[in-house]
Amino acid sequence: MREPLTALIQTILQTVPLTEADRTLIGTLFQPWSLKKGDYFVQQGQVCPCVGFIDRGLLRYFVNQDGDEKIYSFGLENDFVCDYESFLSQRPCRRAIQAIEDTSLIIISPANLQRLFTELTHGERFGRIVTEQIYVQTMGQLVSLYTDSAESRYQAFLEHYPTLSTRITQYHIASYVGVKPQSLSRIRARWAGKPYTRLSSPE
Repeated sequence: MREPLTALIQTILQTVPLTEADRTLIGTLFQPWSLKKGDYFVQQGQVCPCVGFIDRGLLRYFVNQDGDEKIYSFGLENDFVCDYESFLSQRPCRRAIQAIEDTSLIIISPANLQRLFTELTHGERFGRIVTEQIYVQTMGQLVSLYTDSAESRYQAFLEHYPTLSTRITQYHIASYVGVKPQSLSRIRARWAGKPYTRLSSPE
């Protein structure tokens, strides 16, 4: 069994038990997919085609409002990735998901996902739990984007993504926090008790 499937199975086991037949089924329903840095998992206005599981790499979830991109979440190793609103309704996405790094995933189509929920021993329970968790998480992230202060969102970034600052630009962090990069520098300086230093432009 290839490593991405092993990681996926370990993640599923955190929610429901699996038989050997379940493990074999999972291996037949998921397929590998690769994204280069800058490629889209799904673009705004498209229908989300699949659910993915990230083996290696990093993605960002963002909304584009009149050319202003606002990041509301990141997808890292061992995370599921999808625009579930679009995927479940088969309607165009109101958001976008893009690779920040070269990313390797395994993906499952809508038809195969229904097979997974139907044929897996505890598939219905797994589907319900995961859907509820993702819905609560996504709604919380979107509400936070528009209601929480910049300092609260910066604190949330540090708590939820403690190792991510070494993998993304300060501009990505500023977009997540909801401020311009210069304002993020001021927030960080206040936290560190150091003078404000202007950020350099990203590569």
